[in-house]
Amino acid sequence: MSLDSLKSAVPDFAKDLKLNLGSVIGNSDLPQQQLWGTVLSCAIAARSPRVLRELEPEAKANLSPEAYTAAKSAAAIMAMNNVFYRTRHLLSDPEYGTLRAGLRMNVIGNPGVEKVDFELWSLAVSAINGCGQCLDSHEQVLRKAGVDRETIQEAFKIASVIQAVAVTLDAEASLEAEAVLVAE
Repeated sequence: MSLDSLKSAVPDFAKDLKLNLGSVIGNSDLPQQQLWGTVLSCAIAARSPRVLRELEPEAKANLSPEAYTAAKSAAAIMAMNNVFYRTRHLLSDPEYGTLRAGLRMNVIGNPGVEKVDFELWSLAVSAINGCGQCLDSHEQVLRKAGVDRETIQEAFKIASVIQAVAVTLDAEASLEAEAVLVAE
């Protein structure tokens, strides 16, 4: 299970995804912890068992136990926050924006790793989950911390490629399963 086996699983019609997967992970300028935390949190957010199975062992090998847990925490908390804040933003009644959230989000204040790393992972997961309000919030925190736009873009490039690979492989698995059912 590895990046190489995941790349080899990508069908020929999605060759660009295979090349991009190798590029955004294999040639990233991000420090190892930021890179593999982004990869792991995005693999979780992409909701593809195959992608997660392939990428998790390498992520675990490249992350400290604290960073490994924090990356999983980023995926978990943003799964909740992205739905909550995206919904509040999409509702036409602005009064929802004035109501207290009342949801626990302690991990954001104390993630167990550098705040910048956790924010970067949260931004990448928010890109997959499509929450503009969370994207803006995490991007602003990162920019105030001195993170350049290229680094931020690197994180959402990783998110976009992992999501695309997940969608493609899951679709192919569904089509293969359907073909087997029809053949029986």
